[in-house]
Amino acid sequence: MELTKEEEQKLIQEAMQIRKNAYAPYSNYQVGAALMTEDGKIFTGVNVENSSYPISMCAERSAIFTAVGAGEKRFKAIAIATINGGPPCGGCRQVMSEFSPDMIVITVDETGKICMRGPVHEILPGAFGPKNLE
Repeated sequence: MELTKEEEQKLIQEAMQIRKNAYAPYSNYQVGAALMTEDGKIFTGVNVENSSYPISMCAERSAIFTAVGAGEKRFKAIAIATINGGPPCGGCRQVMSEFSPDMIVITVDETGKICMRGPVHEILPGAFGPKNLE
């Protein structure tokens, strides 16, 4: 999937901005995500931790679930902002693959430096997906 430099920069800026709203009192690892649909709409998400750790939510899934709730299911790219440009967890990669295995994933650190950039199918090779259930 093609992503213009302008679209990439917009996603990065949105992810960095929304990251400030993350609720991470336990890990202190704030994450912001900005997701672009194939038609250019942007949905954002943040990580939300809970004292009962397993029910916490990642920023990437938060953005995707919000987009799906708005009727969107095809995504072009997602930018993920953290303090150090950390990659998405396996669960988030699986959710990304469910909808758009060719979606571009970009991670940036707190300065906006790109740390990782590539399609979901490269960061989750051999993913289990809808086709496996046919």
